[in-house]
Amino acid sequence: MNRDKRKILVVEDEHSLRKDIVEMLTFEGFDVIEAENGAEGVREARASLPDLIICDIMMPELNGYQVLEELRKSFETQTIPFVFLTARTDKQDRKRGMNEGADDFLTKPFNVEDLLSTIKIRLAKHDEIIRRGRSEVSHAIILSMPHELRTPLTVILGFSDILMSDYDRMEARRIFEMSEHINKAALRLYHLVENYLIFAQIELARGDEEFLATLGEAITPHITAFIEVQAQQKAEDADREADLVLDIQPVNRAQIREDLLRKMIEELVDNAFKFSDEGSKVEIQVFPQDDQLVLRVADQGRGMTPQQISRIGAHMQFDRKLYEQQGSGLGLIISKQIAELHGGSLFI
Repeated sequence: MNRDKRKILVVEDEHSLRKDIVEMLTFEGFDVIEAENGAEGVREARASLPDLIICDIMMPELNGYQVLEELRKSFETQTIPFVFLTARTDKQDRKRGMNEGADDFLTKPFNVEDLLSTIKIRLAKHDEIIRRGRSEVSHAIILSMPHELRTPLTVILGFSDILMSDYDRMEARRIFEMSEHINKAALRLYHLVENYLIFAQIELARGDEEFLATLGEAITPHITAFIEVQAQQKAEDADREADLVLDIQPVNRAQIREDLLRKMIEELVDNAFKFSDEGSKVEIQVFPQDDQLVLRVADQGRGMTPQQISRIGAHMQFDRKLYEQQGSGLGLIISKQIAELHGGSLFI
């Protein structure tokens, strides 16, 4: 798969014009998807998640404004750059489009240079917003690291100090309990350090063409058994084997490194058990879809609001004043990074 090939959705009801735009953009190296009306455009946008959408206004079923309104409702599609392409030149039309969240407005007839320039500018602007967001996340992680590492260290140092001072006067049971606390804190510290290192490595790898090329060649065989084993291990760690429900369709192999797949499964399944009550089901589904592997993890925990989902980042933790919540919040963002590195996506 060409990781640099950008995907564009063209929504236009006039057949000949739509075909011309598709052919032109394909010739320019874009991966182009087409839709012949607004309703189909919404379906295609949600299914394929393009990098940019070019959309007519006057169309059957749903007009361009309605398409834009529908896509801005959904977290997955609300930030996709959206360009109106229309024969309507009234200033009120342009004002309405911009007020409803369009990124640009091109009028028919148009020339190739203007269309390509608009696409280039809008993609570059969107990429810059994403880059800045990642930079802010990295900065927040650096700031949060001392606190997150200090918490388990305080437990380790506190209990080990008591053991060294009073071991000769303590009962064996009490020594065991303190040792257990130290072990749990040490495991938590190990997990934190591991996640920080993985996050840093993935961030650095984004610009490493050689590393990205090796990812494209990596294959994990026996996917069905592999995912089943990892999920069962996390259920055992949570002492909730009875709550695990597996629906794994036969898949022989997947284009992903085994260690990265393992990490993704560990984080997603661990979250599902961590934030749901004992006795409630945690469902793991795996199935092939459009030459991709779909991993779906569902739990019946307290959930997240749309606002919280839209603010997902490595440094975000929600309702910490209401709920005991250990960890740095890196699990979801690492899973998202791994999916994106392999040309996939993560949705909540």
